[in-house]
Amino acid sequence: MGDPAGARRRIGVVGAGAIGTSVGADFLLHGFEVVFVDRDEQILAEAARKVAEGVRFAPMLRPGLGRLSRAELAERVRYVVDLGELAGCEFVVENVTEDWAVKRELYARLDAALPPQVGIGVNTSSISIQRLAAETTRPEWIIGIHFMNPAYATEAVEVMRGANTSDDCLAYVEELVRSLGKQAIVVGDFPGFVSNRISHVFFNEAARLVQEEGVEPTVVDQVFKRCFGHTMGPLETADLIGLDTVVLTLRHLRESTHEDRYEPCGLLQQKVADGEVGRKAGRGFYRY
Repeated sequence: MGDPAGARRRIGVVGAGAIGTSVGADFLLHGFEVVFVDRDEQILAEAARKVAEGVRFAPMLRPGLGRLSRAELAERVRYVVDLGELAGCEFVVENVTEDWAVKRELYARLDAALPPQVGIGVNTSSISIQRLAAETTRPEWIIGIHFMNPAYATEAVEVMRGANTSDDCLAYVEELVRSLGKQAIVVGDFPGFVSNRISHVFFNEAARLVQEEGVEPTVVDQVFKRCFGHTMGPLETADLIGLDTVVLTLRHLRESTHEDRYEPCGLLQQKVADGEVGRKAGRGFYRY
């Protein structure tokens, strides 16, 4: 993988929602070209707005990041609906919804669209890397690369190595992550990995406290921020991720571990049913 010496490196980002645009903005701020792919032009138009906003505000959140003019941004980024446009990318980061059927269908299409030497980074909360790799002809080049949101504000990336992920693929991703000024923290391919295996218990129990004990969301979050030094509380974080994604991840964890603690509490399920899924909807545990 990699472009000829002297050429600007190009990354594909599939799924141009909240996390996908954040990941793409991070690459753009570190000198890469980015090709965004999503299913329709309306999503891509909104993605372009979010990327421009991320590129503008990211240096305020993480001092030291470079700045891009509008002209530089326009030169480096493309928004397309055709997966075939990814053929010139050295690596692809996939960020679509945490739904096995959706991902399974996508990986068959990605495998057909990409040259054999191009790897795919699975930006997933809970779906098995090995399971997705089995849907391709390149299992050695499939790896988990779990960016937190917003990607440009964090200093590390959780990297999940599947059973067939090659040493070359792991070394490539470690170098790619370093090029973003981050550390790759390598973990295994088990349900929820490290971050979500733990964090989603927090999200679920925090929501349960609101539901069963009548605790205000602000109180729950203040305990974590003031007592434990967390930048954000669990309910603020769940709103940022998206409560729909949180519920999907909890269901995957419940199915794969058979542990009742991952059964989404009633309040989380009700908020998702009502469309109150967090920041992207303007309302979750908080109003935005």
